[in-house]
Amino acid sequence: MKTERLLSIVIYLLNHDIVSAAKLAARFNVSKRTILRDIEDISLAGIPIQSFSGSKGGYKVMEGYKLDGRLLNVEDSASITMALKGFLSAYDGSRYNEAFEKISSMLVMQKPQIQSIFYDFGASGENMAIQTSLKALENAINDKNAVNLVYVNALGDSSHRLVEPIALNYRWYAWYLLAFCTKSQDYRIFKVVRISELEATRIKFSKKHEEASILLEKVFKNRKGKSIEVTLLCKAEVKSAICEYLNGKITKTLENGDFVMNIEAMEDERIWFAVLLSFGEMITVLEPESLKTRLMDTAKKILSNYSK
Repeated sequence: MKTERLLSIVIYLLNHDIVSAAKLAARFNVSKRTILRDIEDISLAGIPIQSFSGSKGGYKVMEGYKLDGRLLNVEDSASITMALKGFLSAYDGSRYNEAFEKISSMLVMQKPQIQSIFYDFGASGENMAIQTSLKALENAINDKNAVNLVYVNALGDSSHRLVEPIALNYRWYAWYLLAFCTKSQDYRIFKVVRISELEATRIKFSKKHEEASILLEKVFKNRKGKSIEVTLLCKAEVKSAICEYLNGKITKTLENGDFVMNIEAMEDERIWFAVLLSFGEMITVLEPESLKTRLMDTAKKILSNYSK
């Protein structure tokens, strides 16, 4: 147990900058005193640990130090290979295919492994237009060049933008671009499938941007401010389908099997609204009132197409 923790601490330090004893203690669910003893044991084992004092002090592994690849066992190697294959199913980038080949040759694969978990994000890579956009955006990110694009939001409004692309992110079954919009002078999230007329420029970034991983979470968190809480009364016979497509929280189950579910949805997204419509009389919106009105108005417009 202790040996595994020591190895985990070393790996964690290799993947992070200076880490405080308090953070390590919280990470590995032990006391700070235990962490101090662990750091001493790691140093005695010959791994060069540097310590830093002050308010931002802590520990880090000396620059340039690498763990012996033989520390990876067969199961570790198989897990890494499966994860890399899953990523490549979503993005067909030659650079990543080459990297996969190099990494695969270094991994420990002494005996065939029976694969039981399969990652396939191929749905995101089926559209060649998206693949082309992803590669163009990746080049712009690496070169730190702005791009021109046309973006259509969820409401169908189109706009021309000059943006500084910072990162690509695959989440919620779709690709998203994090970029700095030069017009609004703010960071924005763009759904790649809604981008068209993408054009690379030689205009360099106007400023140095914060670390992409930090910006991503900040912008997505702010974006959640546009979400709404929806309460539904659902029929028992569609429980399985409702849970699959809406992924909400069941808060109450009635004697006849019907149930109340709460979901959080992005107000300007279409998919969840279309799902509500598709269930017809099998679900009833309890809250909010604005959504009830929107559903009724949409239903009336649909009926009008067939009553002429």
